[in-house]
Amino acid sequence: MKNDALRRIQFAPSMMCADISRVTETLDIFARGGVEWLHIDVMDGAFVPNMQIGVDYVRQLRGLSDIPLDIHLMTYEPGDKVAWFDPRPGEYVSIHYEATPHPQRVLADIRSRGARPMLALNPATPLDSVEYLMDDIDAVLIMTVNPGYAGQKLIPSTIGKIAELRARLDDRGRTDIAIEVDGNVNALNARDMIAAGADILVLGSSAIFGGGADVGKALTDFRAEITGRG
Repeated sequence: MKNDALRRIQFAPSMMCADISRVTETLDIFARGGVEWLHIDVMDGAFVPNMQIGVDYVRQLRGLSDIPLDIHLMTYEPGDKVAWFDPRPGEYVSIHYEATPHPQRVLADIRSRGARPMLALNPATPLDSVEYLMDDIDAVLIMTVNPGYAGQKLIPSTIGKIAELRARLDDRGRTDIAIEVDGNVNALNARDMIAAGADILVLGSSAIFGGGADVGKALTDFRAEITGRG
């Protein structure tokens, strides 16, 4: 596992949970608060039973904020859709191992655009899926709930899955591959996720957007709770 003293935990607020009527204010809060990524959930209503952020919304977000995007394609045949979102250099784009028979081809396309390819795994998808893709990715997204809806409860076995993935990556000298986690990332669970080896936390309704919370205060409080510093 990475030396905890050297690790810097990054935040990726889930924009599907943000109040669209206050999105400009929310983006300003994230910029002032040092947020590293904006997590963009793209759903097709088939791979997951929901539909979320589309192309036009992504285009408008880019015009409102300089924070890079973390685009999560929860769609079948993601290779047909990468170009729709015009990924920019340095942005993350994740595809699900389960969603395409040719993950290497899609990951290579993402990298050819200057973006950072990420492989996403559903809770029940074995970690062996990563074994022959390590040279094709910059990060792995571990889903700690079944994707599709906000507000779900953590699947407890996924904490061990994060730890096992971190150990496998470290054993192969791949400390350069980041681990992102998404699903019920409240402060209590986040501490366990970080201890297991997570690098990037997707912050949704369990972390900073729930119950009409003041997003700025919620972000500050969340950071303090997971670091133990006020």
